[in-house]
Amino acid sequence: MGEITSMPLAVVAVIFGLTLLMLASDRLVVSAVRVSQAIGVSAILIGALVVGLGTSLPELLVSILASIDNRIDVAMANVVGSNIANVSLVLGFAAVVAPVAASRLTLRREGVLMFGALLGLTAVLWDGTVEVWEGGMLLGGMVLAVYFLVRWSMYDAATEAAAAAEIEEMVDRSRGPIVLEIVIGFGALVVTVVAANFLLEGGLAIGREVGLSDAFLGVMLGVGTSLPELATAVAAIRRRESDLVVGNVLGSNIFNSLAVAGAAGAAGGGILNDLDQPLLLIMLAAAVFAGLFSRTGLRLGRIEGIVLLMGFFAFTVASY
Repeated sequence: MGEITSMPLAVVAVIFGLTLLMLASDRLVVSAVRVSQAIGVSAILIGALVVGLGTSLPELLVSILASIDNRIDVAMANVVGSNIANVSLVLGFAAVVAPVAASRLTLRREGVLMFGALLGLTAVLWDGTVEVWEGGMLLGGMVLAVYFLVRWSMYDAATEAAAAAEIEEMVDRSRGPIVLEIVIGFGALVVTVVAANFLLEGGLAIGREVGLSDAFLGVMLGVGTSLPELATAVAAIRRRESDLVVGNVLGSNIFNSLAVAGAAGAAGGGILNDLDQPLLLIMLAAAVFAGLFSRTGLRLGRIEGIVLLMGFFAFTVASY
């Protein structure tokens, strides 16, 4: 689409793009899961790869499109902002609604894996440049992460059962022929790409009009694309499945840091003019504080949730 030059049109493009992006990406995940089930892919692999990557699809497309458009600051700030929002906004809001429990095993495995992914992303971005080969390394890290996630799940009957139940709940709708699902999935993919382009172009236009930095704009886009995780977290809390909240946040940050940032880096790379080191330290600190809070009885209570939300709003104001 062409460059948006009107502020009202930019706002409409952002709202339209974000709404359409969430709806289309969700439908794409459902189609991908149904097709994977039909060809005999295990529930563990579907949960670790198809669902995990699918829920990070909005961040993935926005970051890749921004990188192709030589806006690497926007691409990487989108990842960093999404990671911060997942830990502070999503976990914080969920904990205010009801206590969020985290199993010791989840923290020891997926929690450590997530922090390793964040450290890898920080190392790549720290010098203010992103090389294509560094993006390739992050993608390689994603392959390794998927290997560990699948391997752990194969030896954990409870995790396997939970993955199967979550997938069945996701696709528990009227099923059509597999060919129809492929067509619907392809259509949803096309719509998702178009919607991501609307969101990005609208956001860039608002940034030009208001004078926002690429880093701040990317962070705000990252927060916007984290809204599905927020909705999923609230729904899981209401079903008393709080461990799914933690697992989804950890998984989303792993995919963001390795798959999304890796794909954006491999798509072009470049110099980071606005994304500075303090923002990366905030991302790491948010993960550390959330981890320390959850170590208190292995759960996040209402007070911890309020602290995380206050941290999120303070971060938003400071980054502006």
